[in-house]
Amino acid sequence: MSELPAQRERQTGQRWLHSDVSTLTADNAQDALTAADRCDACGAQAYVRVLLPAGELLFCAHHARKHSEKLATVATHIQDESDRLHESADTAED
Repeated sequence: MSELPAQRERQTGQRWLHSDVSTLTADNAQDALTAADRCDACGAQAYVRVLLPAGELLFCAHHARKHSEKLATVATHIQDESDRLHESADTAED
């Protein structure tokens, strides 16, 4: 997935992906991702759930960004909890 420029992020109000795909967050998703959820690409902890018409895929933040353009064309919903990565870093600094 390619990262969206900060300017576009501010314009759309979305952190991730394209406006024609609904973005779910930890606040409005039914099931929060846990440490047991693993990236389907590499096995790292998953922070993004991609809902597809035929099922779901889980991705770490890296692989979600790497494949974002393609995922935007096939996903019905995206649950993006990658902001939790920043919360962990902020807590460690305190």
